[in-house]
Amino acid sequence: MRRPVAVGYLLARASDTLADAPGIEPAERARQLDEYAQAIAHGRPFDPGGPAHVDDEGERALLLALPGWRTWMDALGAADQDDVRAVLAHITRGQRLDVERFGQATGAQPVALASAAQLEEYTYLVAGCVGEFWTRLGFRHLPRYAERPMADMLALGRRYGMALQLVNILRDLGADLAGGRCYLPADELAAAGLAPATLLAEPRRLQPVCAPWRARAQSGLEDGLAYSLAVRSRRIRAASALPALLGTRTLALLRDAGALSLERKVKVPRAQVRRVLWQMMLSLAGRSALQRQFEGLRG
Repeated sequence: MRRPVAVGYLLARASDTLADAPGIEPAERARQLDEYAQAIAHGRPFDPGGPAHVDDEGERALLLALPGWRTWMDALGAADQDDVRAVLAHITRGQRLDVERFGQATGAQPVALASAAQLEEYTYLVAGCVGEFWTRLGFRHLPRYAERPMADMLALGRRYGMALQLVNILRDLGADLAGGRCYLPADELAAAGLAPATLLAEPRRLQPVCAPWRARAQSGLEDGLAYSLAVRSRRIRAASALPALLGTRTLALLRDAGALSLERKVKVPRAQVRRVLWQMMLSLAGRSALQRQFEGLRG
């Protein structure tokens, strides 16, 4: 299971780098994403060219290694290759939509998604599909992966991934607005008498729009905990539960910060992350202990 997860992660990280490349026009980023998606889908060569525009050393190294991506895929079994291709097709589609919708946006003229349907589509394409991917690999590679049937786990994993992306969106709302992106639906903002360009100036009025999305994210994290508790392997259970634990704490911090969350980054302190990991290790990721942790972090 580890190898297909690693290959999927590297290919998704590469597409994210292409989608967000600084100094590259949106049309060129969209063209590169399309070319990359077709290469993954059909096993074609892909060379992104020199990564001079990328400052991060890890991302530069990844782009330099990317022409050898087919060697990574060849190390996987046929079913795993199919799953990697499927999840990359969804992820690159979501990233392509991001470039289309926000490519010309600026901090002075931010653009919002049109509707809840667009937000739900985006969270599925870039994250919900990853929950499905992880689940298929788990059932394929690990005997007796979960106590619930695969169909249940796929649905829980999908909602879990979407919730985690929604947590990221709510946490990064202020920074995204400063960069011209607003993932909150324009029709909901308009119903509250708001527009994307004015949100940073009147953050208190935004809270009634955010609150239902925080509740939706919390519900998805509860699905994520249910997913984790159904996993039989304690090691995989712990890995599956950790994002839910940190996500529910992030939502609690966002709730408590209120309007201030648009002005400063809300983040679970490192000391608390270490404490969560330590408690999980001491309990051996026992089901009752994870449930108690989750409830305690929700506050």
